[in-house]
Amino acid sequence: MLKAVDTRVGLGVLLVVVLTRMLLLPWYPLMDTTEARYGEMARLMVETGNWITPLFDYNVPFWGKPPLHTWMSASAITLFGVNEFAVRFPHWLAAVLTLLLVGLFTKRVNLPVLPTLIILASTVVFTISAGAVMTDMALTLGLTLAMIGFYLCWQGDKLWGYAGFVGLAIGLLAKGPVTLVLFALGSGLWLLWHYGPLKLWRELWRRVQLVGGCILMLAIAAPWYVIAEQTTPGFLNYFIIGEHFSRFVDSGWQGDLYGSAHDEVRGTIWIYFVMAAMPWSLFLPFAVYKVVTEDRSKLNADELQQADVASNNQQGLASFFICWMIAPMVLFTFAGNILPAYVLPGIPGLALFLGYAWRNKALPGLNVIALCIPALLLLTVAVLQFDVGKDKSERWLLAQRSYDLPTYYWQQQPFSGRFYSAGTADKITNMAEIDASGFYLVIANRLEPSQFGSCRVVASNSRRDLLQCHRD
Repeated sequence: MLKAVDTRVGLGVLLVVVLTRMLLLPWYPLMDTTEARYGEMARLMVETGNWITPLFDYNVPFWGKPPLHTWMSASAITLFGVNEFAVRFPHWLAAVLTLLLVGLFTKRVNLPVLPTLIILASTVVFTISAGAVMTDMALTLGLTLAMIGFYLCWQGDKLWGYAGFVGLAIGLLAKGPVTLVLFALGSGLWLLWHYGPLKLWRELWRRVQLVGGCILMLAIAAPWYVIAEQTTPGFLNYFIIGEHFSRFVDSGWQGDLYGSAHDEVRGTIWIYFVMAAMPWSLFLPFAVYKVVTEDRSKLNADELQQADVASNNQQGLASFFICWMIAPMVLFTFAGNILPAYVLPGIPGLALFLGYAWRNKALPGLNVIALCIPALLLLTVAVLQFDVGKDKSERWLLAQRSYDLPTYYWQQQPFSGRFYSAGTADKITNMAEIDASGFYLVIANRLEPSQFGSCRVVASNSRRDLLQCHRD
């Protein structure tokens, strides 16, 4: 009876975490620059009907990322209209699919399903990304399918092997070739750990359908790359060389067409991981200790030397989860141009490893700790809605105008200004460009309104003033 009660409680906690995230999707504005930029690109895709090349602005192609995240948000816009819920909802669905995949896998390898899913769903970076308009959740879904497919294929399930290559194709359409690198690091480190460099290749060829799988992966992902290059020549050079090499080896990369490169101290990605994986990253040291001591208590020294992943499934699982978890950090250790969300593809590995470590006994305080995350999320959304969001997004400012007058931005227009005006607010650099007798003008609030003629301030945030102007 106790087990049934625990199951109901765990399921309730999981639903609270996941559904709270969904219910909060429409209650705070798209922030500049990331969410507003990708949301505006989805809106432009629907408006222009160009589903091949995402647009950075009208007639300006966006070469920075493949189109899967834009396709996702744009598809939802066609169903729900142009709003925050529409552009975020598909990314929440991708998070739910990731949870389902991890749940199926934990059941397949006889690990506790609900505790693992609660850990994954309530990890800070996963919670934030589950509904954020970014590329990272789609990538995480693809890589999760690829890693699970690879492991189960290694154990003899060829159908899952093909599913793993489908996961790689999803990643290629979500983020690009970095998916292959992350997968190669996660799976490759594990293979080296258990087989060594010589036996590795023989076993890989014997157990994984490399030729058929690669053909399937390319059949899904390659057509878009070919069509994108034909549509806007120069895409492949910028995306493959610029975004996947120059961006990471040159922290001050001057070729970035869509912003400025970050310049972080090398190795910062590990600090990002500890912060982004909160609160569960705090349990990692003890989890490693538990796994090592429990394995050693079961095997004597001779058996440890002879243990093989094929014959010792539990040992192979623990190391597989570790390699999966650290793959993003290994890749980005020597990169200066990084963001905290880059650790997200390894978070399912973290959740699975902690689930493995506490497979025989409940993790202390699991449900209480997990429920703190939706509570903090509610508080954060309230702050964004009623305070910070006014300064980080143009939604509130543009809502203060009437819609019978045109709106213009003076010299600079943030992405949220384009999204919340549905593309009707134009950026101008000369007042002669305005041919209306009455209009709204959005200016930086360091500027004096009187220099623009007969104008009065209608609304202000910490960055901009909304002026209502008329010409005599």
